[in-house]
Amino acid sequence: MILEVATINIKPGTNADFETNLQAAQAVISQSKGYLGHQFQHCIEVPTRYVLLIRWATLEDHTEGFRGSELFKEWRALIGPYFETPPSVEHFSLKFEN
Repeated sequence: MILEVATINIKPGTNADFETNLQAAQAVISQSKGYLGHQFQHCIEVPTRYVLLIRWATLEDHTEGFRGSELFKEWRALIGPYFETPPSVEHFSLKFEN
């Protein structure tokens, strides 16, 4: 399993619209091959910052499968207009679990 960590900074004053569109975007990404689930977190200190944690079966399911699909275009069209800057995206593999 791979964990995608996407830090998203949105334009000030767009939180409500962003979160509404995110509901639809989550339905889109969940259709992708290799998608295992996600969490969406809102930053307490920086109200325009969110972290999206997505579990993928493999790195390629995200980087090649989803990113190269029509689903990605649909997902990005729903939430991309709210981005202040491009999201920072990193991938992690599990080393220890408690």
